[in-house]
Amino acid sequence: MTQHQLGRRPARVELGRRLRAAGVLTDDWTAAFEAVDRALFLPDVMWAHDMDTRRNQAVDRSADPEGWLRVADSDVPIVTQWDDGTHEGPDPGRVPTSSCSMPSVVFRMLRDLDVADGDRVLEVGTGTGYNAALLAYRLGDGNVTSVEVDPTVTATARKALAEAGRHPRVICGDGLRGWPGGAPYDRIVATCGTRSVPAAWPAQTRPGGIVLAPWGTDFTNQDALARLVAAGDGSASGRFTGGVEFMKARSQRLVWPRFEEYLPDGFPAEATVTKTDLSPFSMVPGGPFTAAPFAVGLAVPDCAHTVQRGDGEALVWFISLTDRSWAAVRRPAEGDEGTVYQSGARRMWDEVVAAWRWWDAAGRPGVERFGLTVRADGTHEVWLEADGRRVPVGGG
Repeated sequence: MTQHQLGRRPARVELGRRLRAAGVLTDDWTAAFEAVDRALFLPDVMWAHDMDTRRNQAVDRSADPEGWLRVADSDVPIVTQWDDGTHEGPDPGRVPTSSCSMPSVVFRMLRDLDVADGDRVLEVGTGTGYNAALLAYRLGDGNVTSVEVDPTVTATARKALAEAGRHPRVICGDGLRGWPGGAPYDRIVATCGTRSVPAAWPAQTRPGGIVLAPWGTDFTNQDALARLVAAGDGSASGRFTGGVEFMKARSQRLVWPRFEEYLPDGFPAEATVTKTDLSPFSMVPGGPFTAAPFAVGLAVPDCAHTVQRGDGEALVWFISLTDRSWAAVRRPAEGDEGTVYQSGARRMWDEVVAAWRWWDAAGRPGVERFGLTVRADGTHEVWLEADGRRVPVGGG
């Protein structure tokens, strides 16, 4: 399918209108949006992700070409690979491992990247190649380098880019190391989530250049978009611009602990039992990005959470990643009081509650008031801007 054959579709025109109305598709990126068709970078079988239900629906172009195009022209994320490529069949796999981000996120990030003509850009995470094509159209093929860790994804993206008439440099390798052969860059943008911004990225960015990367903690899959200005000494610092959700870089994925290692005698074993009037759902993600889980994750390091639902109740788990400590809060479907079970040297629920109360007492600051500093040695500091001061809050 060529660009000419696709033509101007009403749904695609409406998508552009909505992106412009939302302020994410700016004038300087409109021509790229119109010239680079997302549909050219999508596979025949793909999975549309519903952000509200968190479900993935397979769409097959051969069986439903109109439905396939309708999804391609929608503001939805699309999963293009499961389980690092080992998945087969139309049903969703276990773990999504490559995707095409929703256009509103793509163009919000390009807006925040703030490129100028002639800028040299390194993209980490080629994926389908759509974002690289937009960058190459705007800046020229020779100014864009994209690195993808998966060989199959790399080959597919190269083919799609060539068929779309775009020829940026596409490297198969570990993008967490950057690409020193093209440094220094004016901009580095990551299209994968990170839990630690690699020191190589600020080091390969010119002084005053920007590193734009989704960043988050082990507490939640939701990230905040860090816009860091390189200082020229290997460090970079800047604020978060808002919430996003990306698949994590493969080497930074959370390895979820095995419950039997924490509860060899079953639940609740010898856990201490108390009551709480604070809902655990006030501090864990339940839909669109909110600041509370982000702030709690900063203040409670090395903690992951999960939710189990059933029989009209929910059990929210908080798991220590440094020892065998855990907490579980049983919350009835109705009622104001929950039951807390805690075990181990760390009182995980107490830590989470203290973090939430700190955030609440600080005026419930949004993510845009937080910032991240990455030092030349790779260490991180997360801070909150309060009263004109940067107050360290941990994390990283």
